[in-house]
Amino acid sequence: MFENKILLITGGTGSFGHAVMERFLNTDIKEIRIFSRDEKKQDDMRKLYKNDKLKFYLGDVRDIASVKNAMHGVDYIFHAAALKQVPSCEFFPMEAVKTNVIGTENVLTAAIEYGVKKVICLSTDKAAYPINAMGISKAMMEKVFVAKSKTVDSERTLICGTRYGNVMASRGSVIPLFIEQIKNGQPLTVTDSNMTRFLMSLEEAVELVVFAFQNAEAGDIMVQKSPASTIGDLAQAVKELFDADNEIKVIGTRHGEKRFETLLTREEYVVAEDLGGFYRVPADQRDLNYDKYFDEGSQKLSTIEEYNSDNTQILTIGQIKEKLLELEYVQNELKQWNKKVHVTS
Repeated sequence: MFENKILLITGGTGSFGHAVMERFLNTDIKEIRIFSRDEKKQDDMRKLYKNDKLKFYLGDVRDIASVKNAMHGVDYIFHAAALKQVPSCEFFPMEAVKTNVIGTENVLTAAIEYGVKKVICLSTDKAAYPINAMGISKAMMEKVFVAKSKTVDSERTLICGTRYGNVMASRGSVIPLFIEQIKNGQPLTVTDSNMTRFLMSLEEAVELVVFAFQNAEAGDIMVQKSPASTIGDLAQAVKELFDADNEIKVIGTRHGEKRFETLLTREEYVVAEDLGGFYRVPADQRDLNYDKYFDEGSQKLSTIEEYNSDNTQILTIGQIKEKLLELEYVQNELKQWNKKVHVTS
């Protein structure tokens, strides 16, 4: 499906950008364009991969001129550029708006202008019933791409999105923090032991985007069914993997954190199509003629639940350890840790 095609990844130097680039680099794709604002990370990627299929474009999704500069000849876009840290977005909410909302509008406007065939926008579980600035900005991002999908012929440019939970061991996530705390002999800091979070690997996040690419219709939000764990059990699982005796210290919730995350709201669950391992949430196709909706409604909403990290499959500590051991990052950290322990003993 990518044969002789050009793929643009916005935010391409991030965790997801690396993963999706590696997934397609050795296929018969013609070119992968990495668009980001970090020249150091671009230079690191350039030196690491040394591949002529990789092209680097310095720019910022906030600046539509720099976005357009990377659009010439592009067939597909994976839009991953975003501000994702919950606390920093709480303190600088307008920065989240500029990147996550206006930046998405810029990418989609340019994509439509240049005739890009498909755009997949990446969202987060924090966009469902959002309570923090990051989640609110991503919820608005979803509204932007759904609205935009209705303004363009999907035969020419199809716009859709994915929504997924925490990506394990991604930059700024809690697993690398726990491992670093173990290495430094510090307590493992847990906000709330009973807080639950979806657990997903980077490879699974990439597969969701590929599934959306193959199956989504205009305006769809695609969601992958995911297991979850409590943060307390996750910390305990990391401790047991590293055979560590660090204490687990509860420090309380941070700015803008939820006790559990939602992947599908009740309102979305009512209309969602179950595709086995995935859900498809179609775009609301109603127009601005409100009158007919005063007389017609749905009884389903009063009985259905949302799909969240409390009512999905909750992993045991053993299952969490199995999932952690699948991660290359954790495997490498364990090797280094075991060498260190062996030398010191």
